[in-house]
Amino acid sequence: MAVANQSTSHTKLACDWLEAYFAGAALPEVTLALTGTDFQMKVWRALQDIPSGQTVTYGQLAKLLDCKSAQAIGGAIGKNPVSLIVPCHRVLGADGGLTGYAGGVERKAWLLKHEERG
Repeated sequence: MAVANQSTSHTKLACDWLEAYFAGAALPEVTLALTGTDFQMKVWRALQDIPSGQTVTYGQLAKLLDCKSAQAIGGAIGKNPVSLIVPCHRVLGADGGLTGYAGGVERKAWLLKHEERG
C-alpha cells in the first residue's frame, strides 16, 4: 500500500507544479530522481539553472559546461525525461531560432511566450 500512497503523492506534486507553472505562480519545490549518464545529468542540472523567461543557445551551454560539441549538448537535452520541469524549451539554436523540441516547435514557442508573461 505504501507504493500506492507514494505514487499518489508524486502525482499530486506533479499536478501542483503544473498548475502553478501554467498559472504563472511560484513553483513548488520538487526533488527529481532522474537517471542518466554523468554527462546527461550535468546538462540537465544546467537546464534547471536557466531562469523562466530567459534562453540560452546550445553553444552557450556547451561553453558553460566545457563541452566542445553543441550537438552533444543537444543529444543530452533530447534524452531529458521531464522536458517541462527540466526546461529544455529554453535552449535555442545558434541564430536564436527555435529548434528541436520533443513536444514540437510550436509548443516550444508557446511555452517561451507563456514565460514572457510570468
